[in-house]
Amino acid sequence: MEIGIGIPNSVVGTSGAQLLDWARRADKAGFSSLASIGAVSYPSYEELTVFAAAGAVTERIGFMSNVLIAPARSAAELAKQAATVQQITGGRLTLGVGVGWRESDYTLTGKDFHSRGRDFGAYLSDLQRAWRGEPLMEGTRPAAPDPGPGGVPLLIGGMTDATVRRVVEYGVGWTAGGLPPEALPSFIEKVRSAWRAARDGEPRLVGLVYFSLGDTEAASRGSLLDYYEPMGAEMAEMVAGSALRSPAAIRGAVQAYEEVGLDELIFDPTVSDPGQADLLAEVVL
Repeated sequence: MEIGIGIPNSVVGTSGAQLLDWARRADKAGFSSLASIGAVSYPSYEELTVFAAAGAVTERIGFMSNVLIAPARSAAELAKQAATVQQITGGRLTLGVGVGWRESDYTLTGKDFHSRGRDFGAYLSDLQRAWRGEPLMEGTRPAAPDPGPGGVPLLIGGMTDATVRRVVEYGVGWTAGGLPPEALPSFIEKVRSAWRAARDGEPRLVGLVYFSLGDTEAASRGSLLDYYEPMGAEMAEMVAGSALRSPAAIRGAVQAYEEVGLDELIFDPTVSDPGQADLLAEVVL
């Protein structure tokens, strides 16, 4: 199982300089991917802009949105943005996408929150059409530049039967978000079974956990409580309490997620200090 690390684009108070320092350290340490989380209706740094900048200061690390709330943007805009990053970074982007849970993300962008799931399949199809150089509407020209060989790989988030269909039809695999390892086996089997019935090879399976190391618990909890506040106090407390904050807990998570069959586990940060990348590398790499 590969080990990736998030970048603190959604930790309030992080500076641009810290983001670039974090990217350099993650690349040098040997993490497989640098990942983001994000919401339109939160004062976070925009994911693809961060990846474009990070691509200029790194050499080998992959970039993964985990996940980007795709239907809150137009397909033409996202196709153009992702293709741009893919070219700038030499093909290092994997676009993890989902429909999200914050209605405010859609309110702010003038999109329909309630139809987001129903329309998601057509949206994914439009992304791939745009990357093939096809116009998305009659009377228009293609919106996206050529992203390069293979287009932009898509990881699909979600936990529904429709998610399974979309993984098989449009994706290279499934991202499990922040689900605990015991919640994954049955859905992983659904994804693998559907994939094997329709496609060669195996789907890529990715998970995410939150972490902080050192004397950071108060800041870590505060960051997660703030980010998940719209879910309600009880859910926010549960997420804040689930973050891994010791080397033993982090090593245990690596073992548990590897046993359920993930291909990559992302450790997402909850504080902004770039030294966290070095501390995590000492534990897991």
